[in-house]
Amino acid sequence: MIEDELLKWRFRRGCREALARIYEKYVHLLLSVAMGLLNDPHEAEDVVQDVFVSFAKGADGFAMKGSLKAYLTQSVVNRVRDRVRRQRSRQRRVDDLAAAAGEPGRLDPSLLYSERCERLSAALAQLPYEQREAVVLKARHDMKLKDIARLQGVSISTVNARYRYGMDKLRALLNGDMDHEQ
Repeated sequence: MIEDELLKWRFRRGCREALARIYEKYVHLLLSVAMGLLNDPHEAEDVVQDVFVSFAKGADGFAMKGSLKAYLTQSVVNRVRDRVRRQRSRQRRVDDLAAAAGEPGRLDPSLLYSERCERLSAALAQLPYEQREAVVLKARHDMKLKDIARLQGVSISTVNARYRYGMDKLRALLNGDMDHEQ
C-alpha cells in the first residue's frame, strides 16, 4: 500500500504523526487478532500495547521491507505465543503446588461480551494453540494460508490441516453445546 510505504518512510525519520497514524490504522485489527488468540480483552490490550511500545522504541533501527500490516500482525502473534508459553509454565507450577496441597487448580474466567461470543470463545479456547491461531487468522482476519504458514514457520499443508481440524473441532464443540441447550 502506498500509504503504508509513506508511513514507514516517515516513521524511520522520527515522525511522531506517522507512528500515531500507524497506531490508528492498525490497532483494531491487532486487538482483534490478540483477542481471538487470548480470549481475554485485558491481555489482548496488553499485548498490542507492548507491540506498539517496542515498535516505537525501534524507530531508529527500523528497516522493515514488506507489508506493515503483516509485520505488526506477526509481532502480535509472537507476543501472544510468548505469553501463552509463560502462562502454561505458570499454570503448571500452580497445578503442581495445588496437587501438593491436595487442591484442584482453578482457571480465571474470561470477560466476554455476549452469550454467543462466550460459547465461541470457550470453544476456541479448547483448541490446541496452533489450530486456534490458524482458525483466528484465516476465519476472522481473512489471512491467506501461505501467509499463516510463513508466520507459523510450517508448510501450507500443515496450516491447512490445522485450520481444517480446528474448524471441525469447533463445529463439534458448538453443535454439542447447542444440543445441550435444547
